[in-house]
Amino acid sequence: MSRFLFTTFGSLGDLHPYVAISRALIERGHTAVIATSGDYRDQVQGAGVEFATAGPGLEELGDYRTQVTRIFDVRQGPEYLFRTMIMPYLRPTYHQLLEAADGADLLVSHPLAVTLPLVAQRRQVPWVSTVLAPMSFFSCYDPPLLAAAPFLPRLRRTFGLTPLRLFFTIVKRGARSWEEPLREFRAELGLPPTDQLAIFEGQFSPFRTLALFDSLLAQPQPDWPANTRICNTPVFDGVSEEQGMLKELEEFLAAGEPPVVFALGSSVVWIAEDFWEKAVEAVRLLGRRAVLLTGPTTLPSLPETVRAFPYVPYSAIFPRAAAIVHQAGIGTLAQALRAGRPQLLLPVAFDQPDNAHRAAGLGLGRVVPFCKITAGRLADELAKLLGNSGYADAARAVSRDLAGTDGAACAADELIACLHGGEDPRAGRVE
Repeated sequence: MSRFLFTTFGSLGDLHPYVAISRALIERGHTAVIATSGDYRDQVQGAGVEFATAGPGLEELGDYRTQVTRIFDVRQGPEYLFRTMIMPYLRPTYHQLLEAADGADLLVSHPLAVTLPLVAQRRQVPWVSTVLAPMSFFSCYDPPLLAAAPFLPRLRRTFGLTPLRLFFTIVKRGARSWEEPLREFRAELGLPPTDQLAIFEGQFSPFRTLALFDSLLAQPQPDWPANTRICNTPVFDGVSEEQGMLKELEEFLAAGEPPVVFALGSSVVWIAEDFWEKAVEAVRLLGRRAVLLTGPTTLPSLPETVRAFPYVPYSAIFPRAAAIVHQAGIGTLAQALRAGRPQLLLPVAFDQPDNAHRAAGLGLGRVVPFCKITAGRLADELAKLLGNSGYADAARAVSRDLAGTDGAACAADELIACLHGGEDPRAGRVE
């Protein structure tokens, strides 16, 4: 029996994949620990996984709605995230992880877990890196579509690799100052300096990298890290303890035609503002029923054809939708792909525009930036989505392709192989 320590930072989409892998490891007789914000303690332990606190909690970060608003700023959001939510907490997070790593046989990092490689060096324990979305590779061969640079895929097709390499070089130079506190902390620990940036190539382990997204979204590229394996998405969407809520949902679903389901994940939902009113108006214009998953927002009286819930497991509602409207976060997208329903994708920032672009490329949906949504635009896009059977056909085909995949099992087996007689992960391979 081996002990695996995972660390992650962010939203539920950043937590759930590691819960799924941990449960798969536990089923195989191993021990798994997830180290993350204390706000997730109940969710992790409720899933039967050991928990350790690492990183700041919501109270330390200030007003969450304000923070999410600033993080999702298309141009300044990534810098704000690093400078205010990661770098100030390097030392306490490092010491928390150092303690959590006691007795661990393998450490597993999230792309924003910048102190875990330092802990691995201090503990002399191997570590494996993970990425949750194709964007994290910043490949010149398959460039991401960024909210602040939507032209990158077109630039690659038109002019080849050279402009992409120049673009990423400029971006990395601009981001270098964000990580000055991390370089200072490395020096304090007596670790040698490195030219690698933690947000880019420094996030990848020389031991192995697991791509925890569906292979339909991206295929390996020559500039991906060596020893990378695509596992497909480890899916886990939590458990609702509100049985009365699930009963109400079942009654609503049974009372009429499949509804349009609107979901904004666990982050964008905090900055939805009047989105839900636009959604209600859009389905009214179309004469459709709807289910809204509104998170912390409480809505006033709704028409009989619309129901709102703070949260229900996506697996309980997505497969029964007429269409799924969502923000294209990688966790939400993974559930929507498996549901086999057409999608209207409303990306905001970070990996969402790229995820939406890749999903739409499968023929199963349409894309409208979240900032351009009006009730009329929603109604028009949904009418086009629901009026063209090609979207539904493509969505069902994707669902069938994913039916036999088990990303959690694949990732768990890869991690076990790293320690117990599998192929030497340092041999250098990309699958």
